[in-house]
Amino acid sequence: MALLVPVLLLGLAIAAPWLPIANPNGKELLNKLLPPVGLEGGTWRYLLGTDYQGRDIFSRVVYGGRVSFAISLLAMALAGLVGIPLGLLSGYYQGLNQTVMRLADIQLSFPGTFLAIALVAGLGPSIGNLILVLALTGWVEYARVVRSQVLSLKEQELVDAARALGASESRVLVRHILPQTLTPIIVLATIQSARFMLQEAGLSFLGLGVPPQHPSWGGMLNEAQKSIFETWLPALFPGLALSGTVLSLNLFGDWLAEMLDPRVRKQL
Repeated sequence: MALLVPVLLLGLAIAAPWLPIANPNGKELLNKLLPPVGLEGGTWRYLLGTDYQGRDIFSRVVYGGRVSFAISLLAMALAGLVGIPLGLLSGYYQGLNQTVMRLADIQLSFPGTFLAIALVAGLGPSIGNLILVLALTGWVEYARVVRSQVLSLKEQELVDAARALGASESRVLVRHILPQTLTPIIVLATIQSARFMLQEAGLSFLGLGVPPQHPSWGGMLNEAQKSIFETWLPALFPGLALSGTVLSLNLFGDWLAEMLDPRVRKQL
């Protein structure tokens, strides 16, 4: 059940180009601030109503989901591609341990959100820069989690036996240690994708994230401020989509951690 909201929104986002919905950037000023269908003045043409420029809110929520999911998933994958190898190497080779961990400590000394704002402000707001910035702020989590796993796994008898049989160091890392770190990696990736989605929305709300020509949930919340004293409905639906998706992914991550933990499975 926890995945119902994100799966539904992701399905709509993927199918958006083939759905019979309006252009998310199409403006009809004569139809601005229409209420959702079911309320007085609402129409089935605009299922969730329109914003202050007469744009279809349902269409913008759907296309905004494409942007949010794409950015969070790509940033999560890029952070993992950097953090997982660094965590493996720093945990296995003592010489790299101090270097990688000191870099991680330096980055963690800066609040993640403020670091992201500073980097985006310096690089300029664009989808590519936003993905890069989120990945740069997220690799540390993978590196620290994987390193802590490797420090204990490399002392196992299985690893000693592989070395005794002549396995190379790279084979020991890839074939015997890496597979045993996948459980915390999967859980972390689930929770981190939700956090990246929230950070993307926050940066877009501040005007430092997704450019205005691309609909995004954070950008919709920013634009809804302009009509907040007339109606709060344009802010309701992107807010519900964002909070519902983030909450669902966090709940799924907690459930996944319990299911993949053998100690919890034994208790169940």
